[in-house]
Amino acid sequence: MHILEPSAICMIRISAIGDCCHTLPVVRTIQAAWPKTKITWIIGAIEYELFNGIDDIEFIILNKSKGSSGYIDVYRNLAGRRFPVLLHMHPSMRANIVSCFVRADVRIGFDKFRAKDRQWLFTNQRIAPEPRQHVMDGLFGFAETLGLLDRIYRWDIPVSESDRKRAAELISGPRPLCVISPCSNQRFRNYRNWPAKNYAEVAVHLHKRYGAHVVLTGSPSDYERKYGEAIESAASCPITNLIGRTSLKQLLAIIESADLLICPDSGPAHMATAVRTPVIGLYATTNPDRARPYFSEEFLVNEYPQAVRQEFNKSVSEVRWGERVRHPDAMNMIEVDAVAQNIRKVLEPSAESGATQTHRGDPRPNVAPDSSMG
Repeated sequence: MHILEPSAICMIRISAIGDCCHTLPVVRTIQAAWPKTKITWIIGAIEYELFNGIDDIEFIILNKSKGSSGYIDVYRNLAGRRFPVLLHMHPSMRANIVSCFVRADVRIGFDKFRAKDRQWLFTNQRIAPEPRQHVMDGLFGFAETLGLLDRIYRWDIPVSESDRKRAAELISGPRPLCVISPCSNQRFRNYRNWPAKNYAEVAVHLHKRYGAHVVLTGSPSDYERKYGEAIESAASCPITNLIGRTSLKQLLAIIESADLLICPDSGPAHMATAVRTPVIGLYATTNPDRARPYFSEEFLVNEYPQAVRQEFNKSVSEVRWGERVRHPDAMNMIEVDAVAQNIRKVLEPSAESGATQTHRGDPRPNVAPDSSMG
């Protein structure tokens, strides 16, 4: 399908932070091809905290914490409006409900395999079915369906000077600056977190071998605070514990300043992608080919194939794409030594490949070189 430049596009991607980070380059791709097209993005309240200040996108916020009144707010914001195109980029029942408030002539959703929660009932066009894709590649399918094939990997998420200043104060110390974001979103049977004692061993390794300033980051939840405290108590080295002490904007500034980020499959991994910070991603319960930090494939610690074999007695190619390993001990397959080897790749690239500086950015062609925050 090829569409002439429309006057406006409404898009739905409500959550989560990582998926919204994957979505923003698709918006930038559309804006580069169609600079006169006005973009309206229906987004979650938490995710908007990160994207607030982007002035060339109109955001309509769904505040899920408000219950039904949050949906009413979205309905009122859309009342009386009609869009030439709706990009329904979030296959969930919550997003399906929101899509009913959007009047649009062309309503594009996922192909039937990826259109969870019967999303196809709420659209009249579908992106091309492409099996076994990374999440960001799948989202770029919406731009491709519009006839836009040249990708723009650009984010430009603004951070205020006050947030930058606060972030700089919090991370003041020696280099290299190594950030550990130990926890993923705590959902039912979502076993993505590496043991705290292992993170503590990595922190000690960073401190002893590199003289690194190790910083912990995370949300203010009781679970994450206790996780951070467990890492601190197990580590025989100085650690700056910022868990629960930063806003999302400040966290982004900290990640941008860092020499590396170590984390499981989580939002910060994809925030790091947006600012070209190398990520050592820890994967055993989720498939990194689908959800890895997009520009940091060479730094992955990937035990997902072993975990799938142990849990299902099958290979990765034999299980459903995106299949989760729900075993609480699966992340224990990741060895501290494997993480240390990847730290060496990032912080000692000359020892690995003859390079003269730390890794940053993506070497592939056709990637916008300037992705720094405004």
